Amino acid sequence: WAADIQHVGSTSIPGIAAKPIIDIAVHLRSLVDALYCITPLMELAYECLGEFGIPGRIYFRRRTDAPLRGQSHDGVGRTHQIHMYELTNEQYEKQIVFRDYLRSHQDARDAYEALKRELAARHARDVEAYALAKSEFVLDILRRAALARSPSPVETERGREATTR
Repeated sequence: WAADIQHVGSTSIPGIAAKPIIDIAVHLRSLVDALYCITPLMELAYECLGEFGIPGRIYFRRRTDAPLRGQSHDGVGRTHQIHMYELTNEQYEKQIVFRDYLRSHQDARDAYEALKRELAARHARDVEAYALAKSEFVLDILRRAALARSPSPVETERGREATTR
């Protein structure tokens, strides 16, 4: 039922400070498949929160009562988060592109880490404000990644020449 499973989020980026929370992104053929996961994941101490603010996503979190372990800005301790997306949902691809760009660009990784530290101090108890404040940086990285993947005008012209020969 899963087309792909990836480790995403800050813990998936070597060398960056992160809360000890593992984020797992699952690409599903259909969100209906997520329904089959609810009971088994609940048996593993996950709770299903539905879309939880992101349309087209099914979100699970594994809570903990351990002090400081995965303590988030909203005061809920968690160790793991699972984000399930349907194949047509662009959010899955964006998480992978963002992660891969930061893995391969030290300057962007350092800037993101500095921003996260600043925003964590500024929005210590407001997870929505923290996420919103990061959004412009994330969009900028996604734009940079798209430009890096786009063929140059020379490559495009070479491709045209090769197909017309």
